[in-house]
Amino acid sequence: MISPILKPGSTIGILGGGQLGRMTALAAARLGYNCLIYDPASNSPAAQVARHIQADFHDQQALETFANEVDVVTIEFENLPVNALEFLQRYKPVRPGPKILAIAQNRIAEKTFFNQIGIKTAAWRPVNSLATLQQAIVEIGTTALLKTATMGYDGKGQFHIKSPEAAESAFAFLQGKEAILEAFVPFSMEIAVTAARTHDGRVAIYPPVQNHHKNNILDRTIVPAPGGPALHKKAMLLAENAVSALALEGILTLEMFVLKNGDLRVNEMAPRPHNSAHWTQDGCMCSQFEQLVRVLANLPLGLTTRTHDVIMQNLLGDAVHQWQEILQEPNAILHLYGKDSIKQGRKMGHVNRLLRQVKA
Repeated sequence: MISPILKPGSTIGILGGGQLGRMTALAAARLGYNCLIYDPASNSPAAQVARHIQADFHDQQALETFANEVDVVTIEFENLPVNALEFLQRYKPVRPGPKILAIAQNRIAEKTFFNQIGIKTAAWRPVNSLATLQQAIVEIGTTALLKTATMGYDGKGQFHIKSPEAAESAFAFLQGKEAILEAFVPFSMEIAVTAARTHDGRVAIYPPVQNHHKNNILDRTIVPAPGGPALHKKAMLLAENAVSALALEGILTLEMFVLKNGDLRVNEMAPRPHNSAHWTQDGCMCSQFEQLVRVLANLPLGLTTRTHDVIMQNLLGDAVHQWQEILQEPNAILHLYGKDSIKQGRKMGHVNRLLRQVKA
């Protein structure tokens, strides 16, 4: 079935009111689209730039009102109730769909999906009891990470296991939550690839980037990633395989480890705009946010051609106070999120520093 093109003036519904929703709404406005944000918070970053329904994600009456006011629905973070997407799907197209969200929310489902389509990951085992954790340690080894299967991000919900004796304390850390034990990967660098796919199978892929983390939070992204064309091609093919196998309608980032021999191990995926693709706002022909809008509206995909080498730096916590100094830099482009309170490690904004211009 051919999906109709949404004309300018149509309304895109965004579940979630964070900075990703804010930047998607700003990109949509430039193309003439309205956005309606659905979020429980009263003053979320996205609600500052678009209309807003403030309600709980389980409130079906509010969800129905939301659905009746929009033409298509998308998400800006993963930790949403899958049944909310299933409910909305009765009324309007939801991109990405609830099945994809369910996979992305659960590390066991996610790793299983990757392995089933031939994408290599670190060795891993499901953990649901002390006995299964002890057995997993025997099979995988003690240089491993115990991770909760759901609700973990920016390093939350993780326990580093260094010896078999740590099993009991590690299992207590879980507090009864389902988990996986994942072998540590001796990687040379971390990279990410962002890809968009339309309902009819058209795919656009951004070049791989290198990510640097501090305290398990993305600190900066270097564009392009080192490694050369062969590595880039291999990483981009993995992203294309993933979005095709999912039959994704939306945008997705695949994070992966590069081993010393050049092999790749995929870590996780995010089926929404991603921090590591913020560089596309100023260093690319079409940003990840505009690309998502194009997918939602059934427009032609934008060019993913890089125009500059870029370093994207997150402004975490008090680093946001550097905004005046950043504005004095001739090649720095500042993006602030409008968050009402500063917390340590909280993403308050980012800056794209444009380096060498890439010739067409």
